[in-house]
Amino acid sequence: MAHDLDLDLDVSTNDMAGRLWQELARAPHDRHHDWRTPVLATQGLGGSGPQARTVVLRHADASQWRLQVFTDGRSPKCAELRAQPLAQLSCWSKRLGWQLRVAVQARVHLDGALVASAWDRVRQSPSASDYTSHLAPGSAKHEPALHSADQAATPPAHHLAVLDFQVVALDWLSLDRDGHKRAKLTPDGVLQWLVP
Repeated sequence: MAHDLDLDLDVSTNDMAGRLWQELARAPHDRHHDWRTPVLATQGLGGSGPQARTVVLRHADASQWRLQVFTDGRSPKCAELRAQPLAQLSCWSKRLGWQLRVAVQARVHLDGALVASAWDRVRQSPSASDYTSHLAPGSAKHEPALHSADQAATPPAHHLAVLDFQVVALDWLSLDRDGHKRAKLTPDGVLQWLVP
């Protein structure tokens, strides 16, 4: 399997972190990048156990080790992350043969400048209607939408929320016919090689 960069045991922490963040930063802008749609795993509420779902990566900031995802503020993942902000994103790239597990500390933003800026980006797109529905995500389809003449006369309020993830660790696994490699990186510059 051909990789863009052969990350050997003697590679520096900065080289490896830079290479991984290069892919993460590319993903929000490249619709075909495998890491654009990671799986987000959270702890469910009320004893429901782990919950996992695919999300769309909207922003990656290598200098701050931060990632952002947009969602409906009424979705269960928001309540789950408010109750337990530790979560994981799991990315797989068939092209690279790389899995990246991203441990994060989440903050849920329901309003403020960050949400306003995100809504400005989304409001003219076809996906804007996903955030203006009167029904919350996961509602049964047969539930009647609350609608009144006043609602029809005014633009619908949006329910867009921004999930802001502070990355606390990257766990990288390279699957290669010449031998698998695995390493863990943290924002403070620690690189630890692990048994795959």
